[in-house]
Amino acid sequence: MRLRTFVVALSALALLGAGCSSATSDGAPADNPTTTTGADSAATSTTVDAGVQSQEGDSLIVQDGDILEVHYVGTLDDGSQFDSSRDRGVPFTFTVGVGQVIGGFDDAVRGGKVGDVRTVRIEPKDAYGEWSEDNVIEVPFNPEQGDAKVGDEVFLTSGQAVTVISITDEIVTLDANHALAGEALTFEIEIFSITRG
Repeated sequence: MRLRTFVVALSALALLGAGCSSATSDGAPADNPTTTTGADSAATSTTVDAGVQSQEGDSLIVQDGDILEVHYVGTLDDGSQFDSSRDRGVPFTFTVGVGQVIGGFDDAVRGGKVGDVRTVRIEPKDAYGEWSEDNVIEVPFNPEQGDAKVGDEVFLTSGQAVTVISITDEIVTLDANHALAGEALTFEIEIFSITRG
């Protein structure tokens, strides 16, 4: 499928909420960072609820502003896997507490140490939110996008990915809800390194 862009009126764009993304940080440390890596801490395994409290210890404890390197595996309640950094073979790097990941993921790593393996179930409100009819929008059909089909992912002029849910001769209906909206997400997260500026 080739990339298509739908031009949407400004009023339609106002319906779209700003969602959290899982964009990665460039991982560049501050001038004099403190880093704790796997050699500094013994591995532990913990099952936690989102909103973990700080732990005591001799290594860094994850807090907002820290740059983490983690591996994670994400599954839905039915057991199906929706994402995995392990499968890609590359750890995921992000800065805690700055909106680079969903809120529940930030909450799950706070208070952790290098070597921790945590399993956390994140409710929709702390993940990609509930599915909302407000995020279903209609735009005029444009013959130039005539190759679009129901189920295709297309992009608004803002870059927002949306899914085509119906097409008529006059109207294209788009679902701008995140594909995981309304889903509780379970993550197994292993913390490999903590870098603090």
